[in-house]
Amino acid sequence: MILSDIDIKKAINSGQIKITPKPNLKKQLGTCSLDLRLSKDFKLFGYNHSAFIDVSDSKTFEHITESYTLKKSEPFVLHPGQFILGSTIEDVTLPNDIAARLEGRSRLGRLGLIIHSTAGHIDPGWSGRITLEITNIGKLPIILHEGNCICHLVFEPLTGPVSKGYSKKKENKWNKPGNLTAVK
Repeated sequence: MILSDIDIKKAINSGQIKITPKPNLKKQLGTCSLDLRLSKDFKLFGYNHSAFIDVSDSKTFEHITESYTLKKSEPFVLHPGQFILGSTIEDVTLPNDIAARLEGRSRLGRLGLIIHSTAGHIDPGWSGRITLEITNIGKLPIILHEGNCICHLVFEPLTGPVSKGYSKKKENKWNKPGNLTAVK
């Protein structure tokens, strides 16, 4: 089961689901999802720093990303085949009995813009900005602007609360305040 627009609105207004800054529900609320906007913060991959990435050795990917922040009104040009990490403007805090699913917007997907490769699940108890795995699979560059509605969340109630929410787990490395998540 997923939350309807009416239930999403109730959950946000009651503080059960926290979204900061507060969304413009007239523009961002869909029939059963909430649009989120692209922030100005990115992680770019410097492929010339390493010949390969060994997923079982974190040292091979410690230094292959660099942070980039757009200047005011500056667009980001995403070239064909380019992969970057971005994030949402909104901080999202979920209770221990609601998970969310990150989805790309179909209008953008039809242009070749992919918003997540595999990380579309947001655990109950999550708190923070959501990292986006952004890829241009099209043939032409795509211009991205801070504030673009880039993705949406679909909220899924659980049958009951989890024993420990994601942000309370000591081993969680992705859910740090103010941190644009990248491979660490």
